[in-house]
Amino acid sequence: MKITSKQLRESWLRFYEGKGHVNVGAVSLIGDGTTGVMFNVAGMQPLMPYLLGKPHPLGKRLCNVQGCVRTVDIESVGDASHFTFFEMMGNWSLGDYFKKEKTAWTFEILTKVYGLEKDKLCSTVFEGNDAAPRDEETAGFLKALGIAPEHIFYLPKSDNWWELEGTVGTPCGPDNEWFYPIDPENPAPRFPEDYVEIGNDVYMQYRKTEEGYVPLENKNVDTGFGLDRMLLFLNGLHDGYQTDLFAGAISALERISGKAYDADEGARKAMRIIADHTRTTVMLIGDVNGILPSNTGAGYILRRLMRRAIRYCRQLAVEPASTMSAVAEVFIDDVYGEAYPLLTEKKAYILDEIKKEAERFEAMLEKGMAEFEKCVAGIARKNAFMAQKDASYVPETIIGGKQAFRLYDTYGFPLELTEEMAAERGLAVDKEGFDAAFKEHQEKSRGDVHAGEAKGGLESHSAQAVKYHTATHLLNAALKQVLSPDVNQKGSNITDERMRFDFNFPRAMTPEEVQAVEALVNEKIKEDIPVVYKEMSLDEARAEHFVGVFDSKYGDVVKTYSIGEFSKEMCGGPHVAHTGELGHFKIVKEQSSSAGVRRIKAILE
Repeated sequence: MKITSKQLRESWLRFYEGKGHVNVGAVSLIGDGTTGVMFNVAGMQPLMPYLLGKPHPLGKRLCNVQGCVRTVDIESVGDASHFTFFEMMGNWSLGDYFKKEKTAWTFEILTKVYGLEKDKLCSTVFEGNDAAPRDEETAGFLKALGIAPEHIFYLPKSDNWWELEGTVGTPCGPDNEWFYPIDPENPAPRFPEDYVEIGNDVYMQYRKTEEGYVPLENKNVDTGFGLDRMLLFLNGLHDGYQTDLFAGAISALERISGKAYDADEGARKAMRIIADHTRTTVMLIGDVNGILPSNTGAGYILRRLMRRAIRYCRQLAVEPASTMSAVAEVFIDDVYGEAYPLLTEKKAYILDEIKKEAERFEAMLEKGMAEFEKCVAGIARKNAFMAQKDASYVPETIIGGKQAFRLYDTYGFPLELTEEMAAERGLAVDKEGFDAAFKEHQEKSRGDVHAGEAKGGLESHSAQAVKYHTATHLLNAALKQVLSPDVNQKGSNITDERMRFDFNFPRAMTPEEVQAVEALVNEKIKEDIPVVYKEMSLDEARAEHFVGVFDSKYGDVVKTYSIGEFSKEMCGGPHVAHTGELGHFKIVKEQSSSAGVRRIKAILE
């Protein structure tokens, strides 16, 4: 059957709502820290507390379509089937119905709603082992529905069992996976070579103990079907970038580049990468807990995606900022705006951040590429010279760690981008050497405080006072963002117990402004951003928009500290290496200091 992404999304929800399920909606793509992952990577992940026993406020039957981000195989994006953002269609029973109902409903939606032929469906179930029996129960329900016994395959734990590895006391159990021929017209498809997995039902019927598995009193069902994959499959396509999810983006890229998607493999790969990475960029920046590109954590992954897309814009010979913005508009206006209305609300913000990151990286990319070419040429020269001297010489194939760090530190190349470019030349990167260079740089940034330098308001240089001093940088930047770019520090005093910060502002802050400043500082602490130290000329610092709090104390060469793009100040230090060391920032008082000057007192908890 032919079906659009909107129809597929709505039909899934309508079907399960008709079976008494409540649509719980999608939650943030950004992991909240409770599941140990940076992004939500499966539809069930946000529901883990309820699958583990916590009562859900909306009942025992739930369904949704949940966005997910997986970035473990970014380098594979560019082929016909890999994506970094995708949607999972899910439904759950929390101690309510179980195998009989679930097998029947999955069979019904596949055959009656999506039109798949029952005689072509295949299914896999758990074959059993010493710890848990063969899942004949599920197999029996499948046979009763009309699935031929020869189309039911018993597979080991590695294929048809779900549990949280390394845990004890958590629910677990067998799963039932559903398959259909890749080519439905194939008269004699072989399993599994000629089949595609279209979804699975997990039956959490056991509790894992130190001794093995014991039956659960309240059994759960967790269903997951990939919307992107199902859409591809139902429309008889073999290229995921030809569904309606990507058709508009690809058309925009063809129009902008003047090249056809099918013109050659190079153009096709570039268009796929730009389209996929821009889609994920839109979803991450436009998320309810939206993030921005940075040099750490989830922001680093976003920056890596954006900068990879920018590089492929150059390969496609199109201008990155305008191209990515045009593609982003297609995703917001034509594809996801209705299902994710926050994207429409944040459209201008999303496009502005894409433009800023593209322009920021473009300014450094050409010089960085020249530096990379120098590295490659240097290796080639050395290999040619040594081969002439020694016939047994083994050519060098490694770009040094310090060279890779220079590309990162000076030109903004994520290590993975350098590794990808190196692989295209048959080279590798010394990652251990990169890590060592990074650590050396951070230690210098943290420790380069000399006698006689201004203490920046510190009464001591204890570890806690150093944390408070770093927090003043975050506070200064947050005040500029929330109140006015014209806000500047007018003084500070720091002890081991608290910080005091004076700044110019004509009125008292509102409670909402205080809350916003506090939240912004804590957001940057949570992102665990590196605090990067550099020496440069005063003119260079001003050209790069570093803030100078007291201009008179700076000489021709200044010390600068940057916290991502959020805070850039000329300062003598000292500072922590990463913002994550600060803990939790809390404003305890905002008051007048003198005419036109306000004072904030804050603590780190």
